[in-house]
Amino acid sequence: MKLLDVVLLSLAAGFVIIGIYEVMTLGIGHAYWAIMLSLILFFVYNYRKRK
Repeated sequence: MKLLDVVLLSLAAGFVIIGIYEVMTLGIGHAYWAIMLSLILFFVYNYRKRK
């Protein structure tokens, strides 16, 4: 696993945690950006692993 893969996976996990926190405190509307960013990072990670 390369350093960029570790960074992508760590950022994706971090934004999931941020998204869950914001959903619990503010609602889904305010957490949408964090959830979508974590999904994008996870998809980029999967794309790099399959390539």
